[in-house]
Amino acid sequence: MRIAIAHIGQETCSFTPTRTMIETFRQFGLYTGDEILQKMQGVGPIGGFLAAAAEESLDYTPLPILQAWAGANGTLTAETLLFLEEALVAGLERVLPIDGFFFSLHGAAAAENDPDVEGYLLAAARRVLGAEVPIVAPLDHHANVTQQMIDLLDGLVGHRTQPHLPFETGKLAAHQLFAILRRDIQPTVAWRKIPMLAHQEQFLTSQGPMKEWFDRAREYESQAGVVSVSPFPMQPWLDVPEGGWATVVITDDDQTLAERLADEHARMVWEMRDRFWVYESVPVEEAVRQAAAAQRGLVILSDTGDSVFGGAPGDSTQILRELLRQQVSQSVLLPIVDAEVVEIAIRAGVGSTIQVELGGKLATAFHQPVAVSATVAGIGGGRIEAEVVGMESFNMGRAVLLEVGALKIVVSEHEGIGGNHPIVYRHFGIEPATAKMVVMKTASNFQYYADMASAIIRVNTPGPTMSHLEEFAWQQIPRPIYPLDGAAAYPKVLT
Repeated sequence: MRIAIAHIGQETCSFTPTRTMIETFRQFGLYTGDEILQKMQGVGPIGGFLAAAAEESLDYTPLPILQAWAGANGTLTAETLLFLEEALVAGLERVLPIDGFFFSLHGAAAAENDPDVEGYLLAAARRVLGAEVPIVAPLDHHANVTQQMIDLLDGLVGHRTQPHLPFETGKLAAHQLFAILRRDIQPTVAWRKIPMLAHQEQFLTSQGPMKEWFDRAREYESQAGVVSVSPFPMQPWLDVPEGGWATVVITDDDQTLAERLADEHARMVWEMRDRFWVYESVPVEEAVRQAAAAQRGLVILSDTGDSVFGGAPGDSTQILRELLRQQVSQSVLLPIVDAEVVEIAIRAGVGSTIQVELGGKLATAFHQPVAVSATVAGIGGGRIEAEVVGMESFNMGRAVLLEVGALKIVVSEHEGIGGNHPIVYRHFGIEPATAKMVVMKTASNFQYYADMASAIIRVNTPGPTMSHLEEFAWQQIPRPIYPLDGAAAYPKVLT
């Protein structure tokens, strides 16, 4: 049995000024051929595929094509999409004939020349493979499912949790593909598009309405004949013509069952729609005051408007400015992207004092630089080995550690992971557990600090990933869509 393997992943934020280029993929790892099997063993969706094959003692030949991950960022350039297409097509043509294709995708990528990157790449794969070769995709559950994706895939599995477990999702998708190849199942798909958006503050699957919706999917999967049920609460900052939430049901040759469950699951979340619009974030001034007054650390200050895991560039100065205004004297760690300041600090050298305008140079519609006098306390950066969101390493570019009073600021050329993993600080010899506060560039992915955090405060900050979706200038999203529109004529299947 010959199975091709590829992973192409990027999550697009339509409201960030940056663009995703080939170099963006290289920051997180761009691999081909056998290097993929070496790098991704035990990590990410491909690691999950390899583990599933081992669990089943599968007699097969793995044919690794491409591993390309760019994290969350701005729209892909046309040149980047062409590069990915050509690499995919050439790789598939090189390994023909094949019996199946494990094609890991994010699901929410958009390019300058095509708003449905996943559908575009699947179409390219089908041109090489034809209609008969099964293609199964593990997807991020924040994917934007499109008709083209449904038409071109034989199977799919979305993440079951937020924070995500890419390795486990890869295993589930691999087992589904193997079952199709053995003809143990005949996958039959029903899906529903749900005309709604929701902000990021109710996205955790461990609580609230999201948990209820995802738990119902697991209940459906316990029924005879159900292969998988995948809820897709689309990430909130994707402005594309087919945008919106979805649910996808796959059964074993039972279209009636698939349609019924898809209807039920869509109606369920539609009826809960108001509950996804409960805000937990607080104003910046109040958030800093609460963190400073906390009896013990480590307190996470979640910079919701500048989530690099959602596609923001990581250069917000909102919380930094308030920390300085309140003259916080406790130990605070925070990350910021500013290539210009990195260059100035490296030239000055460790131990030097520099006067700089820090941050606010990328997402200028939301942020402005802050004038600081800082001591250069360290120089580092480059590729850092750490498993974060399914990748084994990342490259934040050159980076420096600046000290501004009690604030320790890691300034990097690229966003990398935005300080959302302790390795960013440990790289400079700092143990985050000893600090009073840490500013994180995410609203949901706190898992890497779970063993040391005493409290999490979501901060209501403006930015490309802010929670107040109604403040964006939406151009392409299909209308009507909840909650941007009022009592409009929504599809009857949901009422």
